[in-house]
Amino acid sequence: MSVNKVILLGYVGSDPEMRYPEPERAIAFLSLATNEVHGTSKTETTEWHSLVMGGANARMAEKYIRKGTRLYVEGYLRTREYEDRYKITRKKTEVIVEKMELLGRRSE
Repeated sequence: MSVNKVILLGYVGSDPEMRYPEPERAIAFLSLATNEVHGTSKTETTEWHSLVMGGANARMAEKYIRKGTRLYVEGYLRTREYEDRYKITRKKTEVIVEKMELLGRRSE
């Protein structure tokens, strides 16, 4: 048995980047920041996650998600390889979002 499940709650780092591989097929790419406070020193670590949304989630992202939106997501991890412009093979791990909930905006 194996499990590949991710649950995140954080703030969106930038407006979604939309791509349309086919006219009716949208894909949204965005980043999500989560924070963790350590011990009594109260030092905070921020972790950035790359999110990928397709279908209805991508359309919702295009309409409603902006930088600073508080977002809850559930999905799974996927690692892909690609070649950068210098012909170097790179790996990137992304969260493929299956479910999301918008929880409002960061208070200014």
